[in-house]
Amino acid sequence: MSESSNPSRTGAQAVERALTVLRAIEDSEDPLGVTELARQTGLTLSTAHRLARTLTYSGLLAQDPITERYQLGPTLVALGEKAAARLGYDQALPMLRELAAATGESINLGIRTGNDVHVALHVPSPQPLRFDQPSGTTVPLHVSAMGKCLLAFVGEIEEQVDSLGDLTRVTDRTITQRTKLKDELELVRERGWALNDEERNPGVRAIAVPVLRDDTAVAAIAVQGPTIRLTEDRLDAIADQIRETARRVAPGLGRRVLDKTEDE
Repeated sequence: MSESSNPSRTGAQAVERALTVLRAIEDSEDPLGVTELARQTGLTLSTAHRLARTLTYSGLLAQDPITERYQLGPTLVALGEKAAARLGYDQALPMLRELAAATGESINLGIRTGNDVHVALHVPSPQPLRFDQPSGTTVPLHVSAMGKCLLAFVGEIEEQVDSLGDLTRVTDRTITQRTKLKDELELVRERGWALNDEERNPGVRAIAVPVLRDDTAVAAIAVQGPTIRLTEDRLDAIADQIRETARRVAPGLGRRVLDKTEDE
């Protein structure tokens, strides 16, 4: 049987194409017409049109009746609210806001998706000079303080690093050597927190602590801001503040999913 005639492969390909359409519209600041959608996804015009119509019928996309352009649909709002509640994000957010007020800096909570950190929650700093990483964005694991936590506190460090793709250089401080990254993660595991020292954005530091369940990182929380405020003499104290927040967040994060699994 050829790959194209394999029902499971055909179904997976349809899902992958539909996700490609959703991500293209997510990444666009403006609604997209079907021609633009086809161009941005690499799909044929007929395939892009068919997928867009199907996604619109299910409410995952919405089409403007006048311009006929597509944007994200109302079903995603409901799904997002349910996911946030079931994953415990609604309970975690007030604690992250407290941390932002206490440190004066921007706060992120991230989880791992493939070789990236997915920013699930973001609280901006009250300062006019700040660094923001909005919810829904992704960052490569090796250039993120949260990513380092998610690598250091899940399984064997050597296996985690070896599973990564290319360690792309972003700034002149980015760690691109696997042996050096492994050493860095050993340090993270030893002291319990990670530092991103201008490895992704010049002039920006981030300190992160893992959110642990049974000594395994299920998420990570980061404080991030300009190096002129996140000075080296503050790092240990800020790490302690994040650690306390992570301890408080951990019991509710993903708890409803975990309890359901245990009941089964």
